[in-house]
Amino acid sequence: MYKPFDLTGKVALVTGGNGGIGLGMADALAQAGADVVIWGTKDEKNAEAAAKLKAHGKRVGARKVNVANENEVVDAMGALIKEFGRVDTVIANAGIGGAAPSFSQMTTELWRRVHAVNAEGAFWTLREACKHMVERAGKGDAGGSLVGVASLAGIEGAGRNEAYSATKGALLAVIRSIAVEHGRYGIRANSVAPGWIATDMTAGAQHSEVFTEKVISRVPIRRWGTPEDFGGIAVYLASDASKYHSGGTFIIDGGYCVF
Repeated sequence: MYKPFDLTGKVALVTGGNGGIGLGMADALAQAGADVVIWGTKDEKNAEAAAKLKAHGKRVGARKVNVANENEVVDAMGALIKEFGRVDTVIANAGIGGAAPSFSQMTTELWRRVHAVNAEGAFWTLREACKHMVERAGKGDAGGSLVGVASLAGIEGAGRNEAYSATKGALLAVIRSIAVEHGRYGIRANSVAPGWIATDMTAGAQHSEVFTEKVISRVPIRRWGTPEDFGGIAVYLASDASKYHSGGTFIIDGGYCVF
């Protein structure tokens, strides 16, 4: 019987997993049978998300982690591996926005704040995951899936969002390089590039009639994306169904970028 999407026995980490796309992914992973760990910066949101995930009957971990702090990432990854014994899938999803009035008015402080979370945070998360997976491969247990949640902003121009787009373009490049370097250990690395998704980050645009008229009307599927739209790709990339898929970028935008 063909059951490549069954994640029973696998452990997955989703950073920024207490809301938005991250929670949509974590929820699907738990439903597919994985034990799931989420990192987030707010204890209350972590607890609410963990309660939702536990309803699926799998082991769930939640930890307050600011991925912009290297020590917190290193400590949290170590704690995860100690508690769960392993991690098979790591989804570097945590991120923040960083729009400015214009590029010429963008401050160095804003640039660095966005890079600290979106670029350095993803770097530390993926690096620590690689350490564990390479070490495991050396003991005869090869494999693992690394996922970077980027954005269409990393592919297309994003006016007044140069700081954000720079981090997402960088993540796409890092993932490709990880895929090339770590394939020998059975480790796969892929990225996901969301389009216009209804989350807290896009709350302002969701209530703008002008934005709805000028932008969302151009989405061929004719609606905002939702966190639930990312459950399928999360399960696919965590599963054996994608065991020969590495170095790819999955654009999930309702067809926006091709219209």
